[in-house]
Amino acid sequence: MRVLGIDPGLTRCGVGVVDVAQDRSATLVDVIVLRSPADLDTPARLARIADGIEAIIEEHRPQAVALERVFARSDVSTIMGTAQISGVAMLIAARRALPVAMHTPSEVKAAITGYGRADKKQVGAMVARILGLEAVPKPADAADALALAICHAWRTGGVAGAAVTEAAGPRSADAPALTPAQRAWIAAERSAAVSGAARRLKA
Repeated sequence: MRVLGIDPGLTRCGVGVVDVAQDRSATLVDVIVLRSPADLDTPARLARIADGIEAIIEEHRPQAVALERVFARSDVSTIMGTAQISGVAMLIAARRALPVAMHTPSEVKAAITGYGRADKKQVGAMVARILGLEAVPKPADAADALALAICHAWRTGGVAGAAVTEAAGPRSADAPALTPAQRAWIAAERSAAVSGAARRLKA
């Protein structure tokens, strides 16, 4: 499965492409950080990032696109830039009939490190280890994009657009077993669901 991971941002947009085999081994295909200067107006900055994403898709022909899910931050301008680039990326993917998946930072951290609160250094180190790289991809946007791509492939079991959870139903005999990181993620998801249900009952 070839996945394009995108860590969206208006100033820096990490874009990484990985190939993931059925045994969950992953290979780096390409990684780049697309940039747009702050002195351009927003439409021109969006166009510049969009051109870069389109060029990478045309060159590497991924089967799926994985994006970081936008979440609340104190910096409104950062939220806006992230959301705008996410929209651009989703539009580009939709026009090519590519499935798009959104993953939260904690989901990515849990998939890559087995711990949903890992820091960027830990994630970067694991990305380098998984891909067999001598050094952690820099800047952090590059490593984050690769982590998103790997996370998506691992969580879907190598099927574009699918979701991998034990709760989804019985697995076929020839389906690959879940990794320890995937099992940790599932446990965390179930724990969060139980906690949320408990809070709603108390309310």
